[in-house]
Amino acid sequence: MTIVIYGGTIVNEGRAFEGSVLIQDDRITSIIEGKKAPCGHYDKQVDATGCFVLPGIIDEHVHFREPGLTAKADIDSESRAAAYGGVTSFFDMPNTVPQTTSLETLLAKHELGRQHSHVNYTFIFGATNQNADLIPALNLHQVPAIKLFMGASTGDMLVDRRETLEQIFRTCPFPIIAHCEDSTLINANMQTYKQRLGEQVDISLHPIIRSEAACYKSTALAVALAKKYGTRLHVAHLTTAKELTFFGSDDNITAEAVIPHLMFYDDDYKTLKSLIKCNPAIKTKADREALRRALTTGEIHTVATDHAPHLLPDKQGGACTAASGMPMVQFSLPTVLELVDAGVLTIERLVTLMCHHPALLFGVNERGFLRENYKADITIVKPNTPWTVTESVIQSKCKWSPMMGHTYQWKVMQTFCNGHLVYDDGVFDEDYRGEALCFRR
Repeated sequence: MTIVIYGGTIVNEGRAFEGSVLIQDDRITSIIEGKKAPCGHYDKQVDATGCFVLPGIIDEHVHFREPGLTAKADIDSESRAAAYGGVTSFFDMPNTVPQTTSLETLLAKHELGRQHSHVNYTFIFGATNQNADLIPALNLHQVPAIKLFMGASTGDMLVDRRETLEQIFRTCPFPIIAHCEDSTLINANMQTYKQRLGEQVDISLHPIIRSEAACYKSTALAVALAKKYGTRLHVAHLTTAKELTFFGSDDNITAEAVIPHLMFYDDDYKTLKSLIKCNPAIKTKADREALRRALTTGEIHTVATDHAPHLLPDKQGGACTAASGMPMVQFSLPTVLELVDAGVLTIERLVTLMCHHPALLFGVNERGFLRENYKADITIVKPNTPWTVTESVIQSKCKWSPMMGHTYQWKVMQTFCNGHLVYDDGVFDEDYRGEALCFRR
């Protein structure tokens, strides 16, 4: 099948220009600059006049909950939400039930992805205190990264033995994605407030309990180990201005910002309460503004979502009892485009952070750029096209969002995955399945 996308502004590799993208089957065959649509016969013509044509968004940090927690979400529902949001590839985190900490559970997840994912997929392997010997033997072309909970986790994925941390950083052939919070400090803070207030600790204290100091101490350790062993380290969901000082000067040590920390700050707990509870916690306005500035300075290398759905009843309560996490994969691209409108970053920089850098950091093969012979993962967005988040709009199974009632000005019009139009302005192809991502090493 041949497709031409014409009339739009192509944003790719630091440039924005009028042009056309030609697709045959699952690959881009040509990118042609100029207003005029190229001559020829095409099975499908897509008029992108007034729109921006981007590489498909790569979300390197999601929790799609399958297997084991499928009342909250599953790969079918959340990959649908991804397609609606212009996300063509996702990296799913390992803290499911069972956890992705063995070869058997990793292969089982890949089978679930093959059967149910509407966009491209991969699954991150989780480190524990017991499985460090497995990591060097994993398939270099199948596994994108190792997730390391360095100080705060549920279940048994907390890696808190110094000898195990040293072994993982010394021997790991993959990028390490680290969740950096020091559990000793967090537990001490929690105990202090429980003794003072009982079990009903107000949500406004969440960023005090999961504090700047807890984040900084753990990140400092991760960076020190990465420098000691020359390990490729990517620190997930950075939340504080203080932590930014570790990044920007060493290409081997990078940081991720996620949508909740770019969108909200601690004053928002007054109105949204536990709906915006996440780990690490949303912190001060000064921290949020520092993260936003870092999008353009090189201190932040990628932008993802940490998409983490829960049922709405689980989100009720305070700092002790409400579940942490929120569904954002459908709204990440429109949210960052609002930051473009606000002058926080350019649309070219958005594409670098959400498409190019994830592909380069993890070695995603033939994706993340609009290039000849690359896979045709393409997202078309239109400005000045208002739409409001309502329950009926939300594709995630949990059917709520902290963005409920918010009116966006940018709209995802089409999402092409491997040259297939999986989402077309409200029309979704339920039958399409994405591909497993492959990685260059």
